Amino acid sequence: MSTSPNPRTPISSTPILRTVLVWSGTVTAILAVVGAIVGFLVAGTTGLWSALAGVLVAAVFLGITGASILIANRWFGDPLYVPIFFGVVMGGWILKFVVFIVILLVLRGQPWIEPTVFFVAAVVSVLASLAVDVVVMVRMRVPHVSDVALPTDPDAGDKRGDEPGAS
Repeated sequence: MSTSPNPRTPISSTPILRTVLVWSGTVTAILAVVGAIVGFLVAGTTGLWSALAGVLVAAVFLGITGASILIANRWFGDPLYVPIFFGVVMGGWILKFVVFIVILLVLRGQPWIEPTVFFVAAVVSVLASLAVDVVVMVRMRVPHVSDVALPTDPDAGDKRGDEPGAS
């Protein structure tokens, strides 16, 4: 009997993450349009670009997590799956952290960035992404096994007749 999982068996997180990425892309496009309009109305052209930058930065960083897990899942069934998985996911996290700091340092003094509009657009994008995650997780139907006979303790036996006072 093989102890490694069947490489053809799909991982239950793969369809969930794909759905999250598709829905997040759609929500990001909607937020980009709405953010650009609101940003333009609030702060003119500077607000428009700030909102677009905030939505884009949030979308890229939130997408990296799902994409890195999907990439790591390609090694499912490999004996080194667990270290590869955590290496890819942690590598994605470190990449996000470094790039996020660099982007903030680069955008910090730009004349075309309105900090408040950028901040609000990024926060709204993150909250929308979290809402997408919750909705997808609640609506997805992940298959599970319920009719499996689990091994029992052969030494335990049926103790109903062995109890004191049992007739």
